[in-house]
Amino acid sequence: MEITNVTEYEAIAKEKLPKMVYDYYASGAEDQWTLKENRNAFARILFRPRILIDVSKIDMTTTVLGFKISMPIMVAPTAMQKMAHPEGEYATARAASAAGTIMTLSSWATSSVEEVASTGPGIRFFQLYVYKNRKVVEQLVRRAEKAGFKAIALTVDTPRLGRRESDIKNRFTLPPNLTLKNFEGLDLGKMDEANDSGLASYVAGQIDRTLSWKDVQWLQTITNMPILVKGVLTGEDARIAIQAGAAGIIVSNHGARQLDYVPATISALEEVVKATQGRVPVFLDGGVRRGTDVFKALALGASGIFIGRPVVFSLAAEGEAGVRKVLQMLRDEFELTMALSGCRSLSEITRNHIVTEWETPRHLPRL
Repeated sequence: MEITNVTEYEAIAKEKLPKMVYDYYASGAEDQWTLKENRNAFARILFRPRILIDVSKIDMTTTVLGFKISMPIMVAPTAMQKMAHPEGEYATARAASAAGTIMTLSSWATSSVEEVASTGPGIRFFQLYVYKNRKVVEQLVRRAEKAGFKAIALTVDTPRLGRRESDIKNRFTLPPNLTLKNFEGLDLGKMDEANDSGLASYVAGQIDRTLSWKDVQWLQTITNMPILVKGVLTGEDARIAIQAGAAGIIVSNHGARQLDYVPATISALEEVVKATQGRVPVFLDGGVRRGTDVFKALALGASGIFIGRPVVFSLAAEGEAGVRKVLQMLRDEFELTMALSGCRSLSEITRNHIVTEWETPRHLPRL
């Protein structure tokens, strides 16, 4: 059966993958309210399309931290991609590069920064978890920089791992044939069997709970790469992030895998955008499955979006070709949404092109 949208890959992945692996990718924290809300909140935003505009030429290109990309749709960091497909992060890197967009490599990848760099040209960011051993962090950041990575996406919402009950039930651990490749030589590449989630135990043992804003400043002393702070959901923290020297902000709730009952990222986006006052770009991840979702995020002030689960599910289903197809489908849908809304370039997408369910008509522009 022909796949016609991004969501259809999830069912195929569920069929193909071992239960432990599928559940790891698919699940959220606790009641999974935020997991559902990340999708549902998009459905509460409607369009106000403008008509009779010449949309024969549509330009979706943009720049992120000075790097030109083909569209404002990028690849979010997702861990352990070789659990989905033998080629794992290699396939994702090639697909992102072919699509002319950015891939973010997870700290917990099953391929190293050097291996991903070896796949060929491409603009790549590196997602960083800060380990208790700062020498490990320094070494990793230097390796990423040397391998040609262009920015750090610092995950700030994980001093402890969220409670993901399916991982506890499944006693989740990294399959024995795989390692966290970036840590292989440091004896941190393996995850022990645990009597709950092996990943939760690993995080408790290795990830630094003392992480604070001063560490964002420390990171700038060890690298020239710009730092994106990933996991901001409030205006207060957006302002502090800018003061701490962040080059950009990623509005993220970690795919609803950390604190349950936080808002959907699309609901938190506008508060963060307003707080930044245009000083740094703001990006969004979480719940994007359609080109219409991309448009809605940009209308609310995002400079671009990142997709996570669609990548691992399409990777599981069809390898590199699947990831390429997901990026192409989202691109095509987004282009169509722009055309049907009367926007020829990203700069023409405005707040007036959407209406949110929580607005009353008096918020709309006067004619």
